Amino acid sequence: MQGMIFTDTHTHLYSEAFDEDRTVVIENAFDLNIKRFFIPAIDSTYNKRMFELEKAYPDNIFLMMGLHPTSVKENYKEELAIVDALFEQRSFYAVGEIGIDLYWDKTTLAIQQEAFVHQIRLAKKYKLPIVIHCREAFDEIFEVLEGEKDVSLRGIFHCFTGDLAQAKRAIGFNMKLGIGGVVTFKNGGLDKFISEIDLSQIVLETDAPYLTPTPHRGKRNEASYLRLVSAKLAELYGVTENEIAKVTTANSKEVFGI
Repeated sequence: MQGMIFTDTHTHLYSEAFDEDRTVVIENAFDLNIKRFFIPAIDSTYNKRMFELEKAYPDNIFLMMGLHPTSVKENYKEELAIVDALFEQRSFYAVGEIGIDLYWDKTTLAIQQEAFVHQIRLAKKYKLPIVIHCREAFDEIFEVLEGEKDVSLRGIFHCFTGDLAQAKRAIGFNMKLGIGGVVTFKNGGLDKFISEIDLSQIVLETDAPYLTPTPHRGKRNEASYLRLVSAKLAELYGVTENEIAKVTTANSKEVFGI
């Protein structure tokens, strides 16, 4: 196991869910060779927490910036202006998480689409990947990507929960598939076909504190549980966890450039 480094490409370690034991949660992950954490943004109310986390762990925490689709409300233009301003002030590793979520609110679809396009173009401007949030919105996401498709479009389809055809379509837009706890769910569906997708197209994620893998479903997800995801993938692909670590971390470097 020595030398094996795991990368969590999507974790909300700044979340209030970790306020009591954040240091312990991160140290537990370090003990399991999970050393790289890519941190997605939600909206401006969390920015201070993200910057504090980065300051505490500068060698392990890599920030994205963007406006989450469920935070696209009446004030979305002000929120996007904050995102734009931050990119002018400093560098980030991706624009994310961005996309469309029709699970919580279908009435905001038009402004979610507008915010998504705006942020894809921001990513192109800064030559960065995008990290996509998609919930009950595959068709709508693909429609936007089709309109924005070019050689510079790339990134991660975070928390991929689609079928094989949707997986192949996402990869066709130069997206890696972010695989997390859902792959361990009994009726998640991913375990039925994921091994048909080349491992070069996969990155690992927890989405902590959400989407906790089996056998901890119903409890808070945390960084160390990334190893439950990697163990399941090793089983499905018929390879060692060492191989999963090596390939998925290399894939994360290809996406984020670090």
